[in-house]
Amino acid sequence: MKNLETVLIDHGVSVEDIEKAKAYQGRAGGVLEKILLNMGSFSEELMPSIYAQLLGVDLLDNQQRDDWIPPNGSDLIPSKFFLDNGWLLFGIDERQYPLFVSHRPTNWNVRQYLNHEAIRFSLVICSESDFSVLSLKLDDPESLNGEDSLSDLEEERLREMASEAPTVNLLNSLITKALRMKASDMHVEPKANRYRVRFRIDGVLHDIDLLPKRLELPVISRLKILSGMDIAEKRRPQDGKIEMRIANINLDIRVSSLPVNHGESMVLRFLRKDTLQYDLATLGIASDVQKLIQQDLTKTSGVVLLTGPTGSGKTTTLYSFLNSLNNDDVKIVTLEDPVEYQLPGLNQVQVRPEIGFDFSAGLRSVVRQDPDIIMVGEIRDQATCQIAMQAALTGHLVFSTVHTNDAPSAYTRLLDLGVEEFLLDAALVSIIAQRLVRKLCENCSVPVSDATKLIDQYKLEGLAERAGVQDIDLRCPVGCEHCGGSGFSGRVAVIQYLRCDESIRRIPKNDQFLMKVKEHNLQAGVRELFDDGLLKAIRGVTSVDEVMRVCG
Repeated sequence: MKNLETVLIDHGVSVEDIEKAKAYQGRAGGVLEKILLNMGSFSEELMPSIYAQLLGVDLLDNQQRDDWIPPNGSDLIPSKFFLDNGWLLFGIDERQYPLFVSHRPTNWNVRQYLNHEAIRFSLVICSESDFSVLSLKLDDPESLNGEDSLSDLEEERLREMASEAPTVNLLNSLITKALRMKASDMHVEPKANRYRVRFRIDGVLHDIDLLPKRLELPVISRLKILSGMDIAEKRRPQDGKIEMRIANINLDIRVSSLPVNHGESMVLRFLRKDTLQYDLATLGIASDVQKLIQQDLTKTSGVVLLTGPTGSGKTTTLYSFLNSLNNDDVKIVTLEDPVEYQLPGLNQVQVRPEIGFDFSAGLRSVVRQDPDIIMVGEIRDQATCQIAMQAALTGHLVFSTVHTNDAPSAYTRLLDLGVEEFLLDAALVSIIAQRLVRKLCENCSVPVSDATKLIDQYKLEGLAERAGVQDIDLRCPVGCEHCGGSGFSGRVAVIQYLRCDESIRRIPKNDQFLMKVKEHNLQAGVRELFDDGLLKAIRGVTSVDEVMRVCG
């Protein structure tokens, strides 16, 4: 059997980190592997395999976890004592010894008890989240009825189960794992007699775990209680918010519940201030486009619009604009639904449509506050758009968003809302269409093998020449421990910038408008979204396939 330090080194922990952890252990005490885990020397997912290798025992697999039925206890095995110390009676082995499962196999209290009682045993190792799943099986949530309404007694029982340590630990473990993997959302949804857990990482969903169906009620009830939802309501969608501190991170979580076939789908959106940088330089916008945007930000009036689908980073880009303008000389007021991130120095207003305080009503109030800069979260109707345009014409710089596929389509969208063409021509400064593509992992990406074919297919030499790029560096993802095997890490903005200048104003806003703008952009050298994505692929920032996925 190997010693702990050797096993840790086998799992990628440096000798230097081990020495630092031992020095800390000498001063403050504690368990060496836990100290290293808190130092970030290895991820929590490695802990079970570290213990398994150290003790020479097997790991629990998902099938064993899902199929497990709690055995009858033994007078020699005080179940609550073992459970509190991270051990659980799993069954009886072929030698008729008690078989335990544990995520804390070196626990001194349990080891001392087993030695004192001379109990010979077998052991398998599991993760903390798997241990929570097993612990929850000691109760029987399936005995609750499946009706839409719950009795007072059943509701009280659900509240008790949701507050018990196994449920709390399971949910905390999943959230901690999501944060460590830099997930923006966690989906918990029913699927074929299981409850599937998925994380959205860099805009793409990844399967993480399958929970037994019987854990649905405790987990969903826990989420509903934390987010202020009605625990007994299963027929209507609900929204809530959780504020919590986990893994030393202050976290706001938006929670959405949606009744679906065979259960409820829960989606958690993580809002982390520590990971956000409202800085134009970090968005990945090309330098030539950045210069044009900086010129727009120096204006004292006009409307700058961002377009793109949900999740394309529009709000982050808007906050970056506002952050660059935020100083003591100007008053900035924002109208948002909801206010997700708070920026010091800004007056951020939450719209409340349920009481009649929507974007248009809010904007009427905001212009009376003598602002210099206004940000409207989204233009959804004619009234909001007209007030925004009129505010721009009376000396305000206005930022907002609309949902269109590209920059020129914003004109047709606003015209469809009923806004007059002359008002758009007079007020619009620029329109910026945006998407997010995943960045290749710097540790594992490799040059593509068929570069010549791709260069010819997408005419990349001409694009590189127009952008002043000397070398075409097409790369593709591989996958390593640094990127979780995906080959990508982080995202970068792909931009189409349209300056609403005199040449655009002169083009009639009829059914030929989009075609005429495309011809104008081609002659003026304005890049489309797809071209800007290919330019990032040429520079080795992302892959051609990723650009095709997002912009193709």
